[in-house]
Amino acid sequence: MRIRSLGVIDDAVVELSPGFTAVTGETGAGKTMVVTSLGLLLGGRADPALVRIGAKSAVVEGRIGVPAGAPAAVRAEEAGAELEDGTLLISRTVSAEGRSRAHIGGRSVPVGVLSELADELVAVHGQTDQQGLLRPARQREALDRYAGGAVSGPLAKYASAYRRLRSVATELDELTTRARERAQEADLLRFGLNEIAGVEPRAGEDVELAAEAERLGHAEALASAASVAHTALAGNPEDPEGVDATTLVAGANRALDAVRAHDPALASLADRMGEISILLGDVAGELAGYADNLDADPLRLAAVEERRAALTGLTRKYGETGEGIAAVLAWSEESAGRLTELEGDDDRIGELTAERDALRGELSGLAQALTDARTEAAARFAEAVTEELASLAMPHARVSFAIGQTEDPEGVEVGGRTVAYGPHGADEVELLLAPHPGAPPRPIAKGASGGELSRVMLAVEVVFAGTDPVPTYLFDEVDAGVGGKAAVEIGRRLAKLAKTAQVVVVTHLPQVAAFADRQLLVEKTNDGSVTRSGVTVLEGEDRVRELSRMLAGQEDSETARAHAEELLATARADG
Repeated sequence: MRIRSLGVIDDAVVELSPGFTAVTGETGAGKTMVVTSLGLLLGGRADPALVRIGAKSAVVEGRIGVPAGAPAAVRAEEAGAELEDGTLLISRTVSAEGRSRAHIGGRSVPVGVLSELADELVAVHGQTDQQGLLRPARQREALDRYAGGAVSGPLAKYASAYRRLRSVATELDELTTRARERAQEADLLRFGLNEIAGVEPRAGEDVELAAEAERLGHAEALASAASVAHTALAGNPEDPEGVDATTLVAGANRALDAVRAHDPALASLADRMGEISILLGDVAGELAGYADNLDADPLRLAAVEERRAALTGLTRKYGETGEGIAAVLAWSEESAGRLTELEGDDDRIGELTAERDALRGELSGLAQALTDARTEAAARFAEAVTEELASLAMPHARVSFAIGQTEDPEGVEVGGRTVAYGPHGADEVELLLAPHPGAPPRPIAKGASGGELSRVMLAVEVVFAGTDPVPTYLFDEVDAGVGGKAAVEIGRRLAKLAKTAQVVVVTHLPQVAAFADRQLLVEKTNDGSVTRSGVTVLEGEDRVRELSRMLAGQEDSETARAHAEELLATARADG
């Protein structure tokens, strides 16, 4: 990895051994930045506070070996990355403003892709992970991970049925708890629909009636105007001497026709005069028909106004202002559909109740299968962890699992009892530790010291390595609280784990560092930063000096040097 402008690190390169690499240095020298850097490469949260003061951004670049065809390689290629001779290039940039960018194999990718690769590539463990192991939920996850397909298969089916049951229960609860409200809504809809059906409005009827009412209300004025206009155009039979437009236009037309042959321009005007004569005749005829057909019946006007009042009443209740009867008809159609839905609630409640009962029965069977699989795996897991603890200077410690359920009358049936259940089944899983003979098994949160908890966690991870291995394990001071013989045993066990995987340990214990295939020293310069030369590989005399410092705080102490050389000799003999 190359790390730039991250925390106290200005610009440094960290070369990790294929086997066991120990990262050491004074407190505050930046050892933990190695863990942070790897976390960023694997999709960890980008904290702008990590950016070195004065820098615009922090950059971490890494080269990770990934065999062709491995899940991580496949996922990277799906994201558009290119692998070079089985090597995947990953980079992560975090700006001081908090923006984050990720690249894989030369291709920009969402940070989430790095997180997807993380599970296949590296298992990172720090003291926060130890605290996580204290939570029963994490302990259940660990047991499920160890059990593998025996749990993951029924758990996937259980989770699917559980989600459907939650959905059904939510809908059923809404239907039953809101039954009164929905009944009231149905009554209001039914009343409105009946009222509209009683009036039987037609689309556009309000517009037609408005026009008819306007005409009937002014019938006398309309008839008088039509009569006057007709007389002006066609004349009055009772007044033979009267002058009318039709007679005058006819005379003009005759005068022009008499001379039209002498001038084409006048002939054109004569044609237009003929058209006027025809148009006057048509208008006069339509005026006579209009006057004859005009209905001035007061009873019809009263009926129209009554009908309009009925339609206006509907519009005020069920329509929108300005939209008229069209809005009423739209409300009627929508409400009829809603009423059908509400009236079908009883049938729907019956269907949902039957489905809920069937799902609860299915969950009972799946929860029982999960309990059986976890119980079987717990015995194997506890035995394997107990064996590992024996090799970590806890020869008399015993690990076991307590798997139980809480009775709940609203739950599902497991083992002949009705118990509470959740998204992961009905089991409450807790890891117990009896540190010595005669001690009752107690939850590790209460029964394990800091050093014991570190060793329990390491033992758990070693057991996982045999069933669900990842290529790289990173431990950040999980040996805290451990010393003496226990520290030596932890170093020995990490070296054994490194025979099948890459192991990187940030440690303050010389007993652990002595077992490493490669030891890296992180040192600050005088200005408080870690530069490219600040991360060095220790060999020979330099490694003895660093182990002496870790043992006694004095690099040149002869006693410490002798002890350091003895540690290295012990580690080499074990190797």
